[in-house]
Amino acid sequence: MKFGAQIGVYRTTWDRIEQSILNCEQGVWNSVWFADHYLPPPPRREEEHLNAHEGFSVAAAAAAMTDKVKIGHMVLGNTYRNPGLTAKMAATVDQISRGRFTLSIGAAWFQREHEAYGWDFPDMKERQDRLQEACELLRTLFHATEPVTYTGKYYQLDEAPLAPGGYNGPIPIMVGGTGEKRTLKTLAMFGDVFNLDGWAGGPMTREYLDYKWGVLEAHCEAAGRDPSEIRKTILMPTLLSDDKTACEAMIKARRLGEGSAIGSKAYIIDRIGEIMEGGVDEIMFGGILTDTPDAYLEYEAEILSAFN
Repeated sequence: MKFGAQIGVYRTTWDRIEQSILNCEQGVWNSVWFADHYLPPPPRREEEHLNAHEGFSVAAAAAAMTDKVKIGHMVLGNTYRNPGLTAKMAATVDQISRGRFTLSIGAAWFQREHEAYGWDFPDMKERQDRLQEACELLRTLFHATEPVTYTGKYYQLDEAPLAPGGYNGPIPIMVGGTGEKRTLKTLAMFGDVFNLDGWAGGPMTREYLDYKWGVLEAHCEAAGRDPSEIRKTILMPTLLSDDKTACEAMIKARRLGEGSAIGSKAYIIDRIGEIMEGGVDEIMFGGILTDTPDAYLEYEAEILSAFN
């Protein structure tokens, strides 16, 4: 079983981020993931001045300072990530990491950061249209052996090469979100990694995972795609604590759904076992692991060791 860590980049320092990455690299963790926002979410105006490290810069640094862990984002926001430039940055990070990068991208949701930095924030339909077009363009560039010309409604390329390209071939694409009408359709058409995100508020249960995967399978059938080509992953908010009050406070504050991995050691191990039965390829954990670098060592010793 593979386990990944969502390492916090908000309300923290580079020194803590760096040590967290190194702790994961030296342990049994399979991957590290970084968020991509310019203000610390969730939106609180009184906290906008706090640190929010830029996601791609952190990923590039992580690629240079590690040899083992895979690297990605949870997830890039397409509205402020031009797909041509994003492809170039992704390929460069993939070269630096020698083939350990996954390009993860979603439609974007955080309106306040768009207002703060002067970016347009289209309605949901346009954001989904843009995401679908961007994913098509990215996949085309990642798989191309010649310069690419692309003419879309929102994005255009004129004999654009991707050189260098991916280190070991096409870079895998994770499409962030599990919206049933548009996002999972885009994933079925152009993506390589499915991720059920516990921060989105849905229940983190085997039944919910199976349901969303079933929707994706239907889209794959319509698109003529074999769903076995798509990796199944899940991002589980977590807090290892016997303090029921603290656990309940985290669930309430973040509006988390049923079944997040928040509670005692025994409870979290049971929750992981249930999800593993759903045939996932990797479970990523986020939440309390952002507090201190040593938390990754503790979580590995207390939780992950039960599955080695």
